[in-house]
Amino acid sequence: MPFQSEMTSGARVVAIAWLRVAGFWLLVAAMVPLFLGLRMARSPKEKTMPLLFHRLLVRLLGFKVRVRGQMAQREGTVPILFVSNHASYLDIPVLGSVIPASFVAKSEVARWPFIGMMARLQKTVFVERRSIRAANQRDGLREEMENGKSLILFPEGTSSDGMRTLPFKSSLLSIVEKPFQGGAFAKVQPVTILCTEIGGFPIGRSWRPYYAWYGDMTLIKHVWDVFKIGDFTVDVIFHPAVTVQDFGSRKLLSAYCERTVAKGVDQCVTGRFEKGYA
Repeated sequence: MPFQSEMTSGARVVAIAWLRVAGFWLLVAAMVPLFLGLRMARSPKEKTMPLLFHRLLVRLLGFKVRVRGQMAQREGTVPILFVSNHASYLDIPVLGSVIPASFVAKSEVARWPFIGMMARLQKTVFVERRSIRAANQRDGLREEMENGKSLILFPEGTSSDGMRTLPFKSSLLSIVEKPFQGGAFAKVQPVTILCTEIGGFPIGRSWRPYYAWYGDMTLIKHVWDVFKIGDFTVDVIFHPAVTVQDFGSRKLLSAYCERTVAKGVDQCVTGRFEKGYA
């Protein structure tokens, strides 16, 4: 009987996974034509579509997103640069469900089957992280922000298990070193993201790879496991926004963002949040 019960439970998990897969493709089939139609019509509603898509996706996957702190609001036409740690491709729909901004991604993503198409549709900005024309990369990002686009940057440059924060690369933060039109400097907001629970219980180290995607993990198997499990709780902490003027250089700004995000990771791991984040 225990074996039969386990099989029944396993069959139910697989059935739920296939329902989620079907729901995902239905979501894509419904949203992509709508995306394209609004873009062709140059409708201002197009800007809200990525936010809606990601909100529906995290709900479909069964994720619970807990937001702590206050997201910075733009002042006038000056956009915001959100700077976050990174553990998984799943960070994209989670952050995309709460932040109305475009992601900055490595150029390889643009060539990934299907994922690249979806990223381009959501106006992801692609950069060659190892390009010898680094100045051109920064100029391109700066131009995007000058056109009013807020950006989400992962300065670690790669993903990890999420339990620690990798060193931040400061080079791309040079896009906020100079003031924008009107003389205002862009706000830079550190953001911490961490999967903290699974099934309502604290997620242990052995379960963390089911959310985090790094190293030589196989993407297809990882995605299938996500569709089967689904019941993740992810904490997103918005730390106080700053500007490069507060520090005097992009390197000091980057160091501050790294320390702040890492401190947020520690709070998520221990469950001991500072006043204002609890």
